Amino acid sequence: MKGVIRALLGSILVLAAFALPCSAAEYKVDDAHTTIGFSVKHLGISWVAGSFGEFEGSFQFDPKNIKAASAKATIKTKSITTSNAKRDDHLRSADFFNAEQHQEISFQSKEIKDVQGDKFTVVGDLTVNGVTHPVSLDAEFRGAATDPWGNDRAGFTASGKINRKDFGLTWNKLLETGGLVVGEDVFITIEVEGIKEKQS
Repeated sequence: MKGVIRALLGSILVLAAFALPCSAAEYKVDDAHTTIGFSVKHLGISWVAGSFGEFEGSFQFDPKNIKAASAKATIKTKSITTSNAKRDDHLRSADFFNAEQHQEISFQSKEIKDVQGDKFTVVGDLTVNGVTHPVSLDAEFRGAATDPWGNDRAGFTASGKINRKDFGLTWNKLLETGGLVVGEDVFITIEVEGIKEKQS
């Protein structure tokens, strides 16, 4: 009888283990292999592209349970660059990002939805210029690999669009044609590589 009870208890424990959801692994964003970029129209005829050079972030991710993923990031506002010093100084000024007063840009995910294979949508709060608004990013898990030093890595791409006026970035000049010097829509493109935190 005791043997039967032990067998039943063993079966229950095995089933319980399979029933538990896989825990998402914690990753730290590798800034050496991550790009946070943006582009905006100039005069309505061309594009100006830029990026941020100083940032940190982390995310939790399990490829078997993508809906449980989460992410957060902080960007140093002053690190904005468009490869033009005069323009970059203007972007850091009170006309745009006001980098002296608002030194950081932040993002915190709130929900993962529309999961289709390795593609999904990240919904979260973006804070720019002291103003917070919800944004949606179309993301894709690009795969995982182990580097020569034994670090487990995961890669993603993400893209989205925001209206800069929603965040108080309202500076502009009107053209004779009726157009604007700087477009209102800002297109975001992100390439992320994260390093899995090792268990102590």
